[in-house]
Amino acid sequence: MIDSVVFYFFAALAVGSALVVVAQRNPLYSALALIVTLGSLSAIFGLLGSPFIAALQVVVYAGAIMVLFLFVIMLLNVKREDGEGHRSPGLGATATVLGVVLLVQVGLVLWGWRVAAPAGFDASTVKVAQALFSSRYLYVFEATSILILAALVGAVVLARREK
Repeated sequence: MIDSVVFYFFAALAVGSALVVVAQRNPLYSALALIVTLGSLSAIFGLLGSPFIAALQVVVYAGAIMVLFLFVIMLLNVKREDGEGHRSPGLGATATVLGVVLLVQVGLVLWGWRVAAPAGFDASTVKVAQALFSSRYLYVFEATSILILAALVGAVVLARREK
C-alpha cells in the first residue's frame, strides 16, 4: 500500500517537473527541473527493485550530464527566452503532428499493445555491465563520450566568439 503511494508520488513529481522543463523559458530553471525529473525517475527505479539503475540514474544523468548542461548554460550566459520572437511557419504543424504521434504511442502502451519483455529478463549489475561494456555497445558508448566532448568544445567556441 505505502509502496504504491510513494510510487505515484514520484511519478506525479516526474511528470510535473518534466512539464516545467518544457514550459520554462529560463534555461537554468529548466535544467534544474530536469534534475528533479531524473531524481524522481531514480526513486521509481529503486521502488521497482533495480537499485543499480537507480544509482546510475543519479550518478550519470543527474550528476555528470546535468553538471555538463549547467556548465554550458552558464558558460554561454544564456538569458531568458523572449515570448515574442521569429517562428518558422511550419513549426505549429510539426508540433501538432508530433503531439498526435505521442498521443497514439501513449494510447498503444496504455491499451497493452506492446511487445512483452522476454521471459528471462534480468537487470542485475552484472548483466547491465556485460551488455554495456561488451563489443555490442562499446562503440555506441564511446561515440556518446565523443559527442559530449564535441558539444563542450562547441560551447567554448561559441562563448569565445561572443566576446
